[in-house]
Amino acid sequence: MLRRLINTLPALLILQMLLPLSISAARIKDIAQIEGVRSNQLVGYGLVIGLNGTGDSNGTQFTIQSLVNMMERLGVTVNRDDVKVDNVAAVIVTAELPPFAKTGTTIDVLVSSIGDADSLAGGSLLMTPLKAPDGNIYAVAQGPLIVGSLAFGGKAAKVQKNHPTVGRLPGGALVEREVPFALNPDSQLRYQLAEPDFTTVSRIAAVINKHFQSPLASPIDSASLNVTIPLPYRERLVEFIAALEGLPVQPDAIAKIVVNEKTGTIVMGEGVRIATVAVSHGNLNLIISESAEISQPYPFSMGETVAIPQTDIAASEEEGNLVVLQMGVSIGDVAQALNAIGATPRDLIAIFQAIKASGALHAELVVL
Repeated sequence: MLRRLINTLPALLILQMLLPLSISAARIKDIAQIEGVRSNQLVGYGLVIGLNGTGDSNGTQFTIQSLVNMMERLGVTVNRDDVKVDNVAAVIVTAELPPFAKTGTTIDVLVSSIGDADSLAGGSLLMTPLKAPDGNIYAVAQGPLIVGSLAFGGKAAKVQKNHPTVGRLPGGALVEREVPFALNPDSQLRYQLAEPDFTTVSRIAAVINKHFQSPLASPIDSASLNVTIPLPYRERLVEFIAALEGLPVQPDAIAKIVVNEKTGTIVMGEGVRIATVAVSHGNLNLIISESAEISQPYPFSMGETVAIPQTDIAASEEEGNLVVLQMGVSIGDVAQALNAIGATPRDLIAIFQAIKASGALHAELVVL
């Protein structure tokens, strides 16, 4: 029994060391990426056809012009004045070309109406070239739309569910041109952090150097670091990047409190700390009610019935509770203390702003 316990003790110690790291740490690929490896935005103008009378009206001139031009390119001569576009809608097609996308692969596209169409449900997108800012065509989109909404109605009533003038084409665009990018195995790799932080970039360099037992990584600033490709991996660059990006790192960040006054949302980070401060909270309730007192004249008095408005105003203020928050309390203590005084989310926003103004809040307050 003792020998079995001795044999399993090293495994338990290793599991105990790795468990907190796997829970709280993030992979390098989740917080940093190689410089130049990025997606590119594409945009194009097209037509959606096959709509059941929910397309653009005849007042949308660019839809009529686009339809006439398309018919002429197909060898059909039409009179512009005879064209009706009830079943056609002009749209803008957008997509993102992911890095290393190869010719022949497919990408998702988003189709949005730019005219006065009522709905794109049931329509099909005609062949639409998608261009990048350099003016080159990188993909071509075509196919039936998935709208996931409906809109029906008449002159007096209308029923609508979700947003009927925007649709998607999963895998609806075919990549026609690749973005040139090649990894040079004879040079260094430069990684860029999604959230610049000196502590995080220092930890990434330390983890890389420790794993490969060599000083390969050197931080440049808070947002980037260089990684030297070791000689054994010069011919196995993909394997080296995969091993490097899978290393766990504990990222660091500035303590923040993000509040949205429009929705009453409050999000506090783990590192939020406050100094000793006293908070008092009290609600002032003002109730205004109106009623009408009817003055009825006597019969045959030739008088008129008059409604005399009556206004009642009542003001009340709830008893305020003074709560003392000690220095260095954690986010849980802050939430518990503020909940104890019955503060609503909108009241908490005002309280945090007041604590920040007093200099007792050791965190960045972001108001959306």
